[in-house]
Amino acid sequence: MPNPPKPVEVKRRLGNPGKRALPGAGGTALAAVPAIPPADHDLDVKTALERVLDAGVVWLAVTDTPTVCLLRETVEDYAAARALGGDWKQIEALRDRMSKLLSQLGFDPTARSRLGLAEVKATDHLEAILARRKNQK
Repeated sequence: MPNPPKPVEVKRRLGNPGKRALPGAGGTALAAVPAIPPADHDLDVKTALERVLDAGVVWLAVTDTPTVCLLRETVEDYAAARALGGDWKQIEALRDRMSKLLSQLGFDPTARSRLGLAEVKATDHLEAILARRKNQK
């Protein structure tokens, strides 16, 4: 079984062991993916998905609409199964399906890396200070 691709963040931390050009180097612009706000950690899946889609996901195109609709239906089925105390095998199958659909749409680091789209990068204290200085000028 082949090894799954590593997210860009992991490759940068390891020092780019494959020595291939990473997305974002050489003038390629990456889509900005902000970190999750702490208040969103306890949201249910349906609310979290709606927030993300309402905020706008820059890499999704019109051709992704059927997959997004299928994801929404799967999330609704999952919520209904949980509310009704459904069969655990069914709930686990719906979780697996949601995970695969989210991955197809680039909602995990490995999928974004494979698509060459974005990487999540938290700003450290020094970067925050430099950004404030730049905005003051």
